[in-house]
Amino acid sequence: MHPSSEPQLSTLPRRTRGGGQSRNGEPAPVTPRRVAVEAEGNLAPDGAPAGGVGTTTTRRREGRVLRRTTGGLFVFGAIAFTAAATLLASAFDWPDILRQPAGVVLPTFVAGGTSLVWIWFATAWTYAILAVPILLLPAVLGRSADPVLRAATAIGATSVLLSLIGFLRWVFVVPPLAESYVGGDPTMRTAIDAAWTAQHQFGGALLGEHLGQLLVIGWSVTVSAIIVRTRALPRWLGVAGLAVSAIYLLNQGDILATAVPGFPVWDLAGLLGSTGWGVWVAVLGVTLLLRRNPSRVDTEDTRDAFPGTPTTTSPATADLRS
Repeated sequence: MHPSSEPQLSTLPRRTRGGGQSRNGEPAPVTPRRVAVEAEGNLAPDGAPAGGVGTTTTRRREGRVLRRTTGGLFVFGAIAFTAAATLLASAFDWPDILRQPAGVVLPTFVAGGTSLVWIWFATAWTYAILAVPILLLPAVLGRSADPVLRAATAIGATSVLLSLIGFLRWVFVVPPLAESYVGGDPTMRTAIDAAWTAQHQFGGALLGEHLGQLLVIGWSVTVSAIIVRTRALPRWLGVAGLAVSAIYLLNQGDILATAVPGFPVWDLAGLLGSTGWGVWVAVLGVTLLLRRNPSRVDTEDTRDAFPGTPTTTSPATADLRS
């Protein structure tokens, strides 16, 4: 008989429950199930399961890093933006001054000097920080494949971009208009008044406030609904997110009133809605930071953020609960 070019089953590495060898040192019998498992690549060459305790520990560690990074950025972004916005309110009477005419806004802006421009710059980029944890959150919740959450994440990141454009107008667009207005004659001021109103309504009311706020409310409503339904995080956090989002939505009346005179406005909606939403974002971050129970967040779904991580799942860590 000629030797076959195919490997014989008797030459395959063998293992028992305790490893690759039987207790007496002889190779363990080859079973059809073992051959199939080896063909799928789920066993190491010595017969041990691939992705063992060390791999699970690595996934947990990577999961904790991802979770803490996301939570920390939510907290830092919320606090940093609040600090910058508070400084802006003190130096420029923001946001109330946004509803004033050019004859009030532009001279006040010029009087604020270069320091006011830098405050606007800081306000813009501290808010932009929130785009990063928004993008990371699906992996932290173990729901990167959820099409609804993926769409909401794109919407949330887009909302931050639109708001960033609205804020940065005050750094790149408003300063030359304000200087020309203050130093111009009546004819020049009339022209600049028209230019100011156009850019203010487009970049501010439309992009930054209307679309920016609507999209970020859509993101927070979706995330909150998922939390309530799946309990990936404490349910009260999802309920709170739905409540503050509803209040924040009422601020759209103030924005629409700039284009539709007489539109109903609740004056406290902006203050209560934006403040409540900011607090909710910070609490979301703190919740992620303090979460201790092992779950898919710390193991299985870290492969969403670390694609090279093996995908073997430990049964003890497959439950997604806080």
